[in-house]
Amino acid sequence: MSEMQNKSPAEILELLDRGQVRVWDPATNSVNAWAKAAIIEMLKSTPAQPLDAGVFEYFDKLPVKKRASLKGVRVVPGAVVRYGSFIEEGAIIMPGFVNVGAYVGSGSMVDTWATVGSCAQIGRNVHLSGGVGIGGVLEPAQAAPVIIEDGAFIGSRCIVVEGVRVGKEAVLGAGVVLTASTKIIDVRGAAPVEMKGIVPDRSVVIPGSVAKKFPAGEFGVPCALIIGTRSASTDLKTSLNSALRDHQVAV
Repeated sequence: MSEMQNKSPAEILELLDRGQVRVWDPATNSVNAWAKAAIIEMLKSTPAQPLDAGVFEYFDKLPVKKRASLKGVRVVPGAVVRYGSFIEEGAIIMPGFVNVGAYVGSGSMVDTWATVGSCAQIGRNVHLSGGVGIGGVLEPAQAAPVIIEDGAFIGSRCIVVEGVRVGKEAVLGAGVVLTASTKIIDVRGAAPVEMKGIVPDRSVVIPGSVAKKFPAGEFGVPCALIIGTRSASTDLKTSLNSALRDHQVAV
């Protein structure tokens, strides 16, 4: 860390772009606040200017990534990957968006109109389905980013924000919304078990609602329901869809 403190924000951003440092350190399970601070400083101190990207022109503070820094990555026309993010070789970016500080692991797909917010960490062999919104967490610098662990499947139009962590090989059905305050309720046992901020490994999750009293009356508010566990006997690629169908849930 002391070595990094001596580097300029521009140098740290370049290291992030190369994947040589990360906003989230998997080894220590902690935030590299100095990396996020460097991004914040760069965005504050850099004026917006016209930027060319082939036939496209942008007006922004940071350029899009160059082909040379996306070695072995399939980038479909319409996809935008911002400088300061890192996409590991073998990933696929459909017409979506990956923001600064984000990390996307090998074998993962960012599907059409999916967004990976600033500093979000996407593991290996993850599928972000069409229209998924993975939120960015930039300030404060010490705040944990959204983390989607290896092998997870995030269904269409899901939203995961505010530093929520989705465990390995978990499956979120279409339309699940997870914020730091969203109740995640495990209904697999005889009594519900509530948690917030983390989806356990291999969980199968669908949207739900819970009753909450307000001055005007009692209304349903969104929650997420853990209804099952991804089957260990099913091939991982197949189980992304079958895990939901096994529980009579639309993919």
